[in-house]
Amino acid sequence: MLPTRTGFVADAFADIGAALRKHHLATTFSWQDVAQRYRRSRVGAFWLTINMGVLIGALGFVFGTLFRTPMHEYLPYICVSLIFWGFISTSINEGCTAFIGAEGIILQVRMPLFTHVLRTLYRNAIILGHNILIYPLVLLSVGRMPTWDVFLALPGFVILTLNLLWIMLILAVLCARYRDMTQVVQNMLQVILYLTPVMWMPKTLPEGISGLLLDLNPFYHLISVVRDPLLGNLPSATNWMACVGFAVVGWTAALLLFSRYRHRVPYWL
Repeated sequence: MLPTRTGFVADAFADIGAALRKHHLATTFSWQDVAQRYRRSRVGAFWLTINMGVLIGALGFVFGTLFRTPMHEYLPYICVSLIFWGFISTSINEGCTAFIGAEGIILQVRMPLFTHVLRTLYRNAIILGHNILIYPLVLLSVGRMPTWDVFLALPGFVILTLNLLWIMLILAVLCARYRDMTQVVQNMLQVILYLTPVMWMPKTLPEGISGLLLDLNPFYHLISVVRDPLLGNLPSATNWMACVGFAVVGWTAALLLFSRYRHRVPYWL
């Protein structure tokens, strides 16, 4: 007898639940990924921090001068923006190949598929942990001190992570079937970078188009809930409601897609 739709959904929930219960598998794989990338290097993964620091310093000087924004205001802004945009964009890009890159494991070892999505997210969270060390150094360099609002970045990071997981799960399934989707996503993220206030500040927009580029841009809301508290500001209620709404709608779509095509992923690989 063929499984019913309810059975497929139950299998999808069981897969995700098993991956969460066995989260040590994903964390172990992710640590090995980072360690292997920088094996035999004296600085190790802190090369990521050095590279990000150089990029922040260069772009901060160039764009701060072009936008005529005081450096004590712009440098922390672009620091936090680039760090979290790097986490978002790299997680999504690597989410496209979460199943493809784990082809050997999927075809030979019985393991929840969602483990490979968690592995990708954990790996980028480790890199984020290295890069975020730049943030207090930038604040000290411009003579600013963090406020108590910084703790609101923790729930913001949680809701950001929940949204990234459903995006990565959907893309992992689609890209396993349609390999060209990986290039499409990479190109789309390049465009989204310039449409999202990462290198430019929202206050520089004319009032007529600010609503179009900000309120209708999901990535603006996702990055704002973690960036604004770190800069001493409170995210708006619109930012929070948008992120929660994205999580609810996105996870519904992701579960439906994953439940329908989960069993076909090994065949597509």
